Amino acid sequence: MMSGLLKNILTKSNPHPKKPNPFPSFLLHNHFCTQQPPTENSVDPFLQSLNPNAEGGFVYAKLFQIGKYTTKNDVIHLLEGSHLSPHDIRVSYAPNFKPEGMALQFCNRSAFDNAIKANSRKGRLCRLELADRRLWDSVEYYDGKTADYVCEDQFQEVEDVRLVLLQGLPRNALPEDIERFLCGCDFNSSSLHIFLRQSFPDPVRMALVQFPSEIEAMNAVIVKNRSFCLNNQILMRVLQLCVSLNPITEAISGRLFL
Repeated sequence: MMSGLLKNILTKSNPHPKKPNPFPSFLLHNHFCTQQPPTENSVDPFLQSLNPNAEGGFVYAKLFQIGKYTTKNDVIHLLEGSHLSPHDIRVSYAPNFKPEGMALQFCNRSAFDNAIKANSRKGRLCRLELADRRLWDSVEYYDGKTADYVCEDQFQEVEDVRLVLLQGLPRNALPEDIERFLCGCDFNSSSLHIFLRQSFPDPVRMALVQFPSEIEAMNAVIVKNRSFCLNNQILMRVLQLCVSLNPITEAISGRLFL
């Protein structure tokens, strides 16, 4: 009788006893959870810190193994389909004016992927790697239309300028000799700057001269390259100008970003 009374009390305290769950507990926790799974488009925090615009904005990269005479137009044709313009390319020069690489700015990740594919189709002539924005921001940039140059300690604004590098000038060459060497070319004689670069076994005498346009600069190189000034053969090269800082001052300081 006592057992029947105890059973009656337990039944009244819990009128709806809990039925055993037919599903294992691990299925309930893993497959019937109301939390949303992470999306595929989520960006790794570390990668986002390196390139904060990687989700939908600009993507930055560096192009290695470029030649001494590689131009921005060459890169645009090489990476066709990536929507690059000359303003999206900056060239880094070593103190001896040898190109070290190019910093590229792509409008989005899809454009960068197209550049990788285009480079692969053409035999991977250059090495293209992702970079962070600090590489791009490490040099001041202007829109390619105007720049300031030091001319007799005064700043002079010019339109669409291009710099040409002259290498191997004689030690005794005067500015008048260089102007005579460039006779027939349209250049700014007041922009001529002569300096020395350390080399082995002897320093090399160089000069930077400003031309009013890229066409005039290329024409001068085609006509005058490997000609002689006094007794020395002169090598000429158009620099891919892309800075707002005074390039002559940058050249003297030992490094030039263009």
